[in-house]
Amino acid sequence: MKYKAIIFDMDGTIISSEDLWKESTKKMLKEKGNLSEQECLKVLPELKGASLYTTCAYVRMNFNTTESVEELMRQKEAFVFKQFKAYTKFIDGFESFHNKLATFELKSAIATNATLSTLEQTRSHFPLDTFFKEHIYCIDHVGKKPKPQPDVFLHAADKLDTPAQQCIVIEDSTHGIAAAKAADMFCIGINTGNDHNALSQADMIIEHYDDIDLEKLMS
Repeated sequence: MKYKAIIFDMDGTIISSEDLWKESTKKMLKEKGNLSEQECLKVLPELKGASLYTTCAYVRMNFNTTESVEELMRQKEAFVFKQFKAYTKFIDGFESFHNKLATFELKSAIATNATLSTLEQTRSHFPLDTFFKEHIYCIDHVGKKPKPQPDVFLHAADKLDTPAQQCIVIEDSTHGIAAAKAADMFCIGINTGNDHNALSQADMIIEHYDDIDLEKLMS
């Protein structure tokens, strides 16, 4: 089968923002749930790659906070974007890899668990439109249905006018990989989080974008 498109996750896959979101989650678990560092380390893997709404709903439900889920979401966003410019960059190898896609006539899109608010703030720091033009999609485009549900990937494929089976997904989290497989797409897990176990359900695991042999994949 010849693939026609590659759909990228965003945080942790093309932008090195996953650690910042992880820190914001840990901060919230400690402040709202009074969890210790060790207790946080047990919970954080379950929430890696989950949507902003999902993580804040988890905190609201488990710790009965006075703040609403929406208020918690705003707090997390404020923490992340206060430090975003100083601590984030494109994942090493992404830009050169994306530049190769035209050679193979591969279309591309972003499909992220981010909200529209988070996405727009991210776009103000990174020239995502340069790479993806209008094909940048988040869970607000699919009725707020987050990964591991496949909706955002299927939406991206539809907008790219490409059958799901002819799409490759690049992901860094368990939730994202589950969504890609539920969408019936070939999934490459990129190990930016140094956790092979989280990527175990991917069809292929890589350490760096240079590990992807497009010529072999397209043959």
